[in-house]
Order: sequence, then structure tokens, then C-alpha cells
Amino acid sequence: MTGFPRSPRLTRAGLVLIEPGSGAVRRIVALQYAAETLTRRLSAQAVEGEGARAHPLRLTGPAVETITFEAELDATDQLEFPDSNAAAVETGLFPALAALESMLHPTVAQLERQGAQRRSGSFEITPAETPLALFVWSRSRVVPVRLAELSITEEFFDPALNPIRARVSLTLRVLSVADLGFDHRGGGLFMAYLQGKEALAARAAAGQLGELGLGGLPA
Repeated sequence: MTGFPRSPRLTRAGLVLIEPGSGAVRRIVALQYAAETLTRRLSAQAVEGEGARAHPLRLTGPAVETITFEAELDATDQLEFPDSNAAAVETGLFPALAALESMLHPTVAQLERQGAQRRSGSFEITPAETPLALFVWSRSRVVPVRLAELSITEEFFDPALNPIRARVSLTLRVLSVADLGFDHRGGGLFMAYLQGKEALAARAAAGQLGELGLGGLPA
């Protein structure tokens, strides 16, 4: 897609993969054209069982938040300038799609280590640790997530069958301090995300009882 010369530069959404320990950026996956709709589902973490009756207003932790949205990837613009986009000419969207898929797989090296542990008779196989993923959708929404589900629809192909246009649907599970702990780098990023929400909520216009048809609350 080619925009008008004076069109404002749109901020892209995307995912930033960082090292959990050092915070070094390993990869940035920018999504070209984010869909117009983003769905978020939040589930309260309340006291359950017998304690629910005694403490109906108490929360045991942050809400579990799930984010779902679609995005479009298109190599058409890059193919218009083949001299500057050799990778797109050679492989189309395969690299961009592989970058997303890599968030769901252990690396080959990690799988080989696990295989070696099994062959050596180890009773404990070390689970593979992935980079910490941050979902970025504007400055107000930078939050640690786990890619829970990815659906890819490849729509157009070049003569070599490289995909040149695709739609992806992502389901992200926000990782909170309940998942990561307070000392984990991701836990600190979640707390900053939650603090930002509280600051935005404080700026919301206060409603009036009269707007609800009430002169006051029942005694």
C-alpha cells in the first residue's frame, strides 16, 4: 500500500522480544497494517469456594487479560522496489511469518539439549525458556504477553509460491506478577502497565447521579 506523501506517519503495533535477564532486545516484529478492532477480555481473580461468601469484594490478584486482534502483512510495496528489498523478492513473507511462529516453538538448540538429557537418562528435562514478549500498541499499552494462539491465512503468492500477502490472527495472554513474580523484569513491566491504567482511569470524567436518574443513593 502506498500512502499520500503528506499522510501522517502511522505508528505500527508489534511485538518486542527481549532477554528476560538483561532486557536486551532480540527481535522486533512490526505489524504492517493492524486491524481496526482489538478485543480484550478481563477475568477477575476473586476469592473462591467457602471464602467467597465471607469476602465477596476481595481480589486475589490482577485480572487475567487476553488480547485478540488481526493484522495484515503485505510484501507488495517491497516488491515494487526489488533492488532495495532482495529478501522480499527471494522469500516473500516467509521471514515475517517465521518470526511470529518462532514465538511458539523452542529453538532447535533447545530441543537438541532436551534430547541429549533424555538420552542420558536424566529424570528432569529442562523446559525451554522463550524470550520475554512485549506487546506494543501505542505508548499507553506496552505489556508482557505470551503468544497463546496464532492463525495464519496466506492469500496471494508469487510465481515461486512465496506468500506475498497474509492475514494473521493473534491471541495474547497478558503476563502479570501472578505469573512472573515481582522480581522478574516482566513483572516490573506489568506493574508499569497497571500503573498507567490507574493514571488513565484517574483522568476519566466523573459521572453524576443525576445522569442516572437518581437524586441520591437509597439509604
